[in-house]
Amino acid sequence: MVITGAASGIGRSLARRLSALGSPVAIADLDEAGLKETAESLRGPALTRVLDVRDAADQLRFADEVRAWLPAPLAAVFNNAGVAVTSSVLDAVPEDDDWLHDINFHGVVNGTRAFLPILARQDDGAIVNTSSVYGLLGMPYQSAYCAAKFAVRGFTEALRQELRGTGVRAVTVHPGGITTNIARNARIRKDPEGLGRTKEQMAEQFEAMTMTSPDKAAQIIHHGVERGKARILVGPDAYLFDALARITPTHYYSVISGVMSRARGRQRESVR
Repeated sequence: MVITGAASGIGRSLARRLSALGSPVAIADLDEAGLKETAESLRGPALTRVLDVRDAADQLRFADEVRAWLPAPLAAVFNNAGVAVTSSVLDAVPEDDDWLHDINFHGVVNGTRAFLPILARQDDGAIVNTSSVYGLLGMPYQSAYCAAKFAVRGFTEALRQELRGTGVRAVTVHPGGITTNIARNARIRKDPEGLGRTKEQMAEQFEAMTMTSPDKAAQIIHHGVERGKARILVGPDAYLFDALARITPTHYYSVISGVMSRARGRQRESVR
């Protein structure tokens, strides 16, 4: 197995889960310290690689290293690395959006192009690309993130059709709110809603709304890939987003904002 974004969150949980089940894992991340912590927690064989997924040439070198190292055929590649930016479109900083797109979309494309030839030669295995529920619906102050995650979805669905009739599969993962560090590591220049919240306060609010742990997300993703699913929804909120995209594709945010307001009200009452 190959897993990017393995220094924390879903990537770390996937690595631990698959390693515990006896799979050799090749893990990669730009966060060297976090990657080392993940590696030290694994039970089985592991190849650790500090990797910037934006670097297409280094992704190819990583694929060569994995090919030489793996003691068995490559079963799956999890292109999972991701970052966040929170901003209105009006106040967007182009450099922040470019940073996000290079990691969240181009990093997935680079990983797919690097490892797909290995799977194609085997005529077996899966490319598993992490999109998001924000790849199902557009959300305010998340234009860059939504654009990248919609792109991952489109890219992977197109690849899936190209792979028809082969032994290789392309899988899209749509996580809902997962309790990870993504909000704390996001680029946020100011509160886009004008409420004066700090980055820490915004991260705390996000984490209070999440519904799924990284370990649970890893379990859902693993089981979905094993069952041959082409599209994996992670968390109850993912099923809500998916339903709204079908039922009310232009007015969904009225429903979502109502749900969020009620949830925040319950949070305020719980701390009184």
